[in-house]
Amino acid sequence: MVENLKRYGVISSKRVAQVMEALDRGLFVPVGSSAYVDTPVPIGYNATISAPHMHATCLQLLEDKLHPGMRALDVGSGTGYLTGCFALMVGAEGRVVGVDHIPELVDMSIKNIEKSVAASFLKKGSLSLHVGDGRKGWQEFAPYDAIHVGAAASEIPQPLLDQLKPGGRMVIPLGTYFQELKVIDKNEDGSIKVHTETSVRYVPLTSRVEQLGGF
Repeated sequence: MVENLKRYGVISSKRVAQVMEALDRGLFVPVGSSAYVDTPVPIGYNATISAPHMHATCLQLLEDKLHPGMRALDVGSGTGYLTGCFALMVGAEGRVVGVDHIPELVDMSIKNIEKSVAASFLKKGSLSLHVGDGRKGWQEFAPYDAIHVGAAASEIPQPLLDQLKPGGRMVIPLGTYFQELKVIDKNEDGSIKVHTETSVRYVPLTSRVEQLGGF
C-alpha cells in the first residue's frame, strides 16, 4: 500500500511513509474489507475510513505540527487509524486526542489501537479517545498544534479555531456537495490564513442524530 502511494507520488515524506508502514491499516477496517487498496471503506453508522491516499495527504500537510511533544486533535476519529498515526509521530511526550460522537466507533477504535503498535501510548495516557461532538473540539487538552477533521463541514467550527494553537495548523474539508480540503494556519497574532489543497468527497460533519439516520 505504502509503496504504491510512493510510486504514484502521493507520499513524498519518509517519515509519513514509516508511520503508515508501522501502523497496520488492516487492524482498523471491518473484517473482510480491502484494507490495503486505495479506497474508502464503510465502517458502519454512515461513516467511512478514508482512502489511504487521503490519510497520507493529511499526514504530510500536518507533518510539521506533529513533532515529538506536540499536541494533536482528530475530529471524527472513526476506527482510530489516523489518531494512531498522530500518536506515533508526537510520541509519548506529546498528546493526541480522538473525538467521535458514535460510542460504538470509539469503543472499536480503542480495541483497534490496543492491537497495534500505538497501544503503549493509549496505556500511558498520551493518546485518548472520547465520545463527544467533534465540532466542539476537546477543550481539556487544548491548544493543539495540529487539528484534523475527518468529515466535511459547511463552515469552520469556531471552537476548533479557538483550540488551534498560534503557529498551529488545521486540515478540514469544507463544503456540501462540492468540497475542498482546506489548510488553515493560525499566525502567532491569532489571525488566520486559509488555502485550498484539493477537491475531496467526505461524509458530512453533522450531529450524532443526523449521522445515524435509520440506525
